[in-house]
Amino acid sequence: MQDNKITVRALVGANREKAWDYYTSPEHITQWNFADASWHCPHADSDLRVGGRYLARMEARDGSMGFDFEATFTEVVPTEKFTYVFGGRYASVVFEPAGEQTAVTVTFDPETEHSHELQQSGWQAILNNYKQYTETH
Repeated sequence: MQDNKITVRALVGANREKAWDYYTSPEHITQWNFADASWHCPHADSDLRVGGRYLARMEARDGSMGFDFEATFTEVVPTEKFTYVFGGRYASVVFEPAGEQTAVTVTFDPETEHSHELQQSGWQAILNNYKQYTETH
């Protein structure tokens, strides 16, 4: 774990319950969980409880590559926040009411292979896809 965490944010045009549901339910995760249109998330599982497992299959649409993003939930406060550990790194997702909208903030430990800018832009792109999907469905 590193001290120089990265944070991405989105103000989502949905109440906190819908924002939570669309962020945590596998049937929704598969619709938005990718940074670029050339990728997709064909499968997701989410056992949303402390000690529960999260899995999202990420694949290039052309089939050239793919990987499993796996994590274990370490804290869950329904509709408010959750934290998880993945590969020795930690992340948190917080849902805060903002009038009729919800501020969603994701903070995570960066990895060392890619630049902070690349990681931040990739995670922000995924969060932006989530925002767009949640607001239009």
